[in-house]
Amino acid sequence: MSLFSRLFGGSGKPAKEPELYKDFRIFPDPQQGSGGYRVSARIEKDLGGETKVHQLLRADTLQTLEEAEAFSIRKAKQVIDEQGERIFG
Repeated sequence: MSLFSRLFGGSGKPAKEPELYKDFRIFPDPQQGSGGYRVSARIEKDLGGETKVHQLLRADTLQTLEEAEAFSIRKAKQVIDEQGERIFG
């Protein structure tokens, strides 16, 4: 990965289509660590002509990337159900 990619957010991973849920966009983005993959997702929604973003990061770890992606989506949906647009502050 080039220096510019690291500085400006290029992760080297191909962009995936988001999971759409109640007008929110969920981008699963598990973080690899020593014990597996940490649950993480970016949640977005367009409000008032602006894209609002919330980064979900949990301490939960799972062994495979696929499990972590699926769990990240489930947790993001749970947060949306519980908090709705309040997640954006």
